[in-house]
Amino acid sequence: MEININCDLGEKSKLHSNKYDKDLLEIVNSANIACGFHAGDEKTMRDTISISKKNNVSIGAHPSFNDPENFGRKRLNLEKREIQKLIVDQYNILQKIAVDLGERVTHIKPHGALNNMACEDLDLANILAKTIYDLDKEIIYLVPTGSKMQIAAEKYNMNIACEIFADRNYEDDGNLVSRSKPNALITDPKVAKKHILSMVKDQALNCVSGKKINCKIDSICIHGDNLSSLETAIEIKNILMENNIELKPLNKLNKFL
Repeated sequence: MEININCDLGEKSKLHSNKYDKDLLEIVNSANIACGFHAGDEKTMRDTISISKKNNVSIGAHPSFNDPENFGRKRLNLEKREIQKLIVDQYNILQKIAVDLGERVTHIKPHGALNNMACEDLDLANILAKTIYDLDKEIIYLVPTGSKMQIAAEKYNMNIACEIFADRNYEDDGNLVSRSKPNALITDPKVAKKHILSMVKDQALNCVSGKKINCKIDSICIHGDNLSSLETAIEIKNILMENNIELKPLNKLNKFL
């Protein structure tokens, strides 16, 4: 079995630190890089791409609502054209820097509220999928498994990587528990490790109620802005390797070769 570990990185802002990015990039396989709209700037993008390249970590754009005051986690209702522009502009910003450094963006993963809204809203999910497909028909689209985003991506026959979250709990409908609830986050790395191993082996989501939902799992996400991110990443990498699961960058998974 093979799987990918991805992490949201380059998210330095007044709300979050990126102090562990360098260490995380020695552990994870793919980096979702903030493009300056919810966090990050040209320096963080350049630094993250450079360190990713050194560690053979594949890079992806992590586009968000243009809302740095709320770290892209506030739900905004925008027109279709505005949403399309958000995706295209952020992809182009990161791709330009990547090319300058001899790299290229090989996946896209929407961030925060934009991602959560598209998981629930098929119309929004279709806008995102079509916009990304038109940008690059070969790009890998990293989406939460079982979500409306996966359904929309399948409609366009995109290169889809389905992810689960190491540090988040799930509701019975397969969506993430809202961050407004006290049980949204899994902060204990050892709990996260068991949570992940169970889901990967069973190919099913573990819901807080005890319910299991069968699903496809290609990738595991670790949020880089959590205090326990580094320890969680280490625990998860170790437990997967102990169970003979091969870890690869997204663009090196057999399904995309």
